[in-house]
Amino acid sequence: MKILVLNVGSSSLKFQLVDTDQTAIDANSDRRLASGQIERIGGEAILTLGVGSAPPSHTTAQIRNHAEAVERVIAWMAGADSGVDIAAPSDIEAVGHRVVHGGEQFTRSTLVTATVRSDLERLIDLAPLHNPHNLLGIAAAREVLGENVPQVAVFDTAFHQTIPETAHLYAIPYQLYRRYRVRRYGFHGTSHRYIAYRYRQLTGKTREQTRIITLHLGNGASACAIVDGHSVDTSMGFTPLEGLVMGTRSGDIDPAIIDYVGAKEGLSSREMDMMLNKQSGLLGLSGLTADMRELLAEADENGDRRARLAIDIFCYRVRKYLGAYLAAMNGADAIVFAGGIGENSPAVRERICEGMDWLGIQIDAGRNIGLTGGAEGRFDRDGGRVELWTIPTDEELLIARDTWRIVSGNAPPP
Repeated sequence: MKILVLNVGSSSLKFQLVDTDQTAIDANSDRRLASGQIERIGGEAILTLGVGSAPPSHTTAQIRNHAEAVERVIAWMAGADSGVDIAAPSDIEAVGHRVVHGGEQFTRSTLVTATVRSDLERLIDLAPLHNPHNLLGIAAAREVLGENVPQVAVFDTAFHQTIPETAHLYAIPYQLYRRYRVRRYGFHGTSHRYIAYRYRQLTGKTREQTRIITLHLGNGASACAIVDGHSVDTSMGFTPLEGLVMGTRSGDIDPAIIDYVGAKEGLSSREMDMMLNKQSGLLGLSGLTADMRELLAEADENGDRRARLAIDIFCYRVRKYLGAYLAAMNGADAIVFAGGIGENSPAVRERICEGMDWLGIQIDAGRNIGLTGGAEGRFDRDGGRVELWTIPTDEELLIARDTWRIVSGNAPPP
């Protein structure tokens, strides 16, 4: 089944076309026919289009809205010169969408119906920066491909619906949860779920034998404690702002800082929210960049103090969450690194794991250095009590798999 996977932002569209019909996630049994993204929708857009594993092409075009972006992607894929293995738009048999927030209602991926669209509109208050754009993607695909092509919503929050009350409720007046559902929802759920499944595949363990901590470390970053294959705690909260230090997000702060700094700087609550989401994290600490690769280079080559400080705080915050989760879980069998930083930065992995020997976390420097560029494997020292892994995440593949399962009714989710 040829499935178009869409991840829609306010002015962007990321896509993959995946051919899948297998019953187990295995990189050798799926074909990625095409992938790419369109940025700056609403004006002179930048198109990055790739076929299979070949290097992508780059071009620009006037694209007014998301429907035009979806139409442009499908027209390119179905074009005679694209090299993509489809002859016409009708070859696309289903569409899978990344939807950020499913609230408490959506605990697993679901077929998009008129009722589901209405329910998602009611959840916009919980994710005003994300869900409206996800709904635009659903509407755009329906407009271009027609009502008869099934669409599936795959939720970032769904995997974390197993978190118990003791971990998902905040210590604020309980009626605020009752009235407005203010609680920890967690995000990156599709990534954490894929990593946990892939770990089970690699180790031969069952869901009930899976007791691990997964670290999705990229421009957005989160940790997840997984027991018996289920999420029992995660670092992101009511929004993706809480938790670890990220590229431009602050992560955990004292809430009183918002009023204090807002009053001193003359900033509204909206401006403070923008500062914490867009101007903080690695960017705010370093004053240079949100890109960990550039910070590592600055620290190594030029000895930049603030670049080094940003890296140290990033790693320290991850280490704090590891300690908290190891205590809450009564230990873990493995810690798994994923995401752009987690998969590609041996230096960051080493800094996170250093000084944790007493917990049984012992890194093998040689193995660690050898794991970059999408490599999958272990890098703990022989005899260590806790396994250390890098497992490249693949959210698009999981979205495609979920879409296939729901449309075909052929297998339960992993």
